[in-house]
Amino acid sequence: MSSKGARMKSKISRLAALGAVAVTAAIDCAVVVYPLAAGATLKLGDPAPDFTAQASIGGNVYDYSLADALKKGPVVLYFYPAAFTKGCTIEAHEFVDAVDQYKAQGATVIGVSHDNIDTLKKFSVSECRSKFPVAADADAKIIHAYDASMPMKSTMANRVSYVIAPDDKVIYEYTSLSPDQHVANTLQALRDWNAKHKPQ
Repeated sequence: MSSKGARMKSKISRLAALGAVAVTAAIDCAVVVYPLAAGATLKLGDPAPDFTAQASIGGNVYDYSLADALKKGPVVLYFYPAAFTKGCTIEAHEFVDAVDQYKAQGATVIGVSHDNIDTLKKFSVSECRSKFPVAADADAKIIHAYDASMPMKSTMANRVSYVIAPDDKVIYEYTSLSPDQHVANTLQALRDWNAKHKPQ
C-alpha cells in the first residue's frame, strides 16, 4: 500500500474509532472523507425559515416563495448535495415517480442545492422531468438557515428532507446520505399529518 493510501486508511480508522460514519465523495477530482451528520437540525414544531430563491421547473426560471407555496398546502423541502451526481439523480427520479402521490396528499415538492441556476435549468428537465422545481442556493443561505450543510463542507447541502405544514411548522425531518428512504418517509409523514387534520 502506498504511504498516501496508508494515511487515508489510518484517517478512516480514527473516525471509526470515534464512532463517526465516513463517506467518500469525489469533489473537484479529489477524494474527501466526511463524517456523517448525526441528524437534521430543525426539530419538530420549529418554525420553518421563510425564503425566496430562483428556481427552475422544466427549464423555466422563476422566483420561488416558500410562503406562497405553503398557502396551497404542506411543502416537502429536500436538500441534496449536487445536481447530476449519482445519489442526487436517483433521489430526483424517486421524487418524480411520487409526484402524483404528493399531490394526493395536497403537498408540493421543492429541491434545494448549492448549484447555480444554469445547472438547475438542465437538471430540472433531464432528471426532475419537469415535474417539480429545484431552487438555487449558491451562497448557501437557505442551507444554513435550515442547518442542512454537509459536515466539513458548509457550502454544500447534506441530504436532508423536511415536511412543513401550512402554518410553517416543521412536522417531519429526515437526514441520510442514502437517497432510498426520503420519498417513502416524507409521504408517510404527510399521510399521518393529513389523518390528524381531516375536517370533522
